[in-house]
Amino acid sequence: MLYSTILAGGSGTRLWPLSRASEPKFLHPLTGTDRTLLQATVDRTAELSEPDSVYVVTGTAHAAAIARQLPAVPVANILVEPSPRDSCAAIGLAAAVIVRRDSDAIMAAFSADHLIGDEPRFVEVIRQAEAAARQGYLTTIGIRPGHADVRFGYLRTGPPLAPEARAPEARTVAEFREKPTLAVAREYLESGQYLWNAGIFVFAVQAFLGELARQKPDLHAGIDAIATAWDTPERERVLEQIWPGLEKISVDYGVLEGAAAVGRVATVPADMPWSDVGDFHSLGESLPADESGNLLIGTAAHLITRDVKDAVIVSTTNRVVAMVGLENVVVVDTPDAILVCTRERAQEVKQIVDELRDRGATDCI
Repeated sequence: MLYSTILAGGSGTRLWPLSRASEPKFLHPLTGTDRTLLQATVDRTAELSEPDSVYVVTGTAHAAAIARQLPAVPVANILVEPSPRDSCAAIGLAAAVIVRRDSDAIMAAFSADHLIGDEPRFVEVIRQAEAAARQGYLTTIGIRPGHADVRFGYLRTGPPLAPEARAPEARTVAEFREKPTLAVAREYLESGQYLWNAGIFVFAVQAFLGELARQKPDLHAGIDAIATAWDTPERERVLEQIWPGLEKISVDYGVLEGAAAVGRVATVPADMPWSDVGDFHSLGESLPADESGNLLIGTAAHLITRDVKDAVIVSTTNRVVAMVGLENVVVVDTPDAILVCTRERAQEVKQIVDELRDRGATDCI
């Protein structure tokens, strides 16, 4: 039995004004179909986990919407955080709750906002990661880089795992590397030793919690106390008392880097299409475009383009959207905000959100 845990947090500020704190990107149909990113993520787990083995970790603001979008997932499997404490606490909470229901569980952790193609290959990769996890490794999925990219963290790979791991493509992870400069990313690409860190993890829950206790004993103790109370009337009181004081740290920093240093992390290299939909430019790279290279998403009553190429155009209104003589631009039309920028500067949209927050315009974000 593989338990699939979906991390559904964050507000996707680089996809503003489509993605908002109240309705983040994973609740939107940005998959090229009518399925939302969240629904598509759960759909991919169908060959890996039964619906009652799917868990979602999210915040209070999104729990009801998630329950509506995922009616097959038991409500008891939607784990609600009182406030964001980053991925280490989120994954730790899921692992600690699951281990009390199944002490031998193998758990996969997925982000709710990834686009992944070639689903048969995805299942094959996860199955190999599961096999490595059964040998005690905390296993990641690494994407073979097709080009030098500064947007992602990297994994430096080591030797293959022993044959008894039954994961023929898996390798050890020698080191985690932060987002590099372009020159360093090119060196990584040329070396053939590096993979993009996809933020997908597979491990035995006992092994993960053991590493969490070794490296972050206070964080482990807090999560353990919360999980002990989770299925009791004491849950809310214990959450209120302990959760705000938990260390806010990513799982890479909190557990995986330290585990890699002692040879306990593996990776399965994957060549499947993958995107973390980090901004509108990456969305345009990930979904099919029309004959002019334009990606059109949304509900515009009339969308008119003349001599427009390689644009990403998103509308959630019934207005007419007209564009003339533009290339490599992003246009996003929502009821209360309009964004226009070049695709090459799409990552700077986050700074617009920061400025709106500084101005006190929180109703817009």
